[in-house]
Amino acid sequence: MAENKTSEAQLKAAKKWNDKNKDKQRVYRYRSYARKFIRDLATDDDLKELDELIHKRLND
Repeated sequence: MAENKTSEAQLKAAKKWNDKNKDKQRVYRYRSYARKFIRDLATDDDLKELDELIHKRLND
């Protein structure tokens, strides 16, 4: 069985941070998804639609 290389204190600190920062985690996760989609999956039509949505959002 593999040993856990992370100390108990570090695991506890990470869990505490995660519990206190749910919204921040959500933002990080969605930002990562968006970048992955744009970089690897989006078609030209998807990119055009996203460009329009971004410009509309910035101008509102």
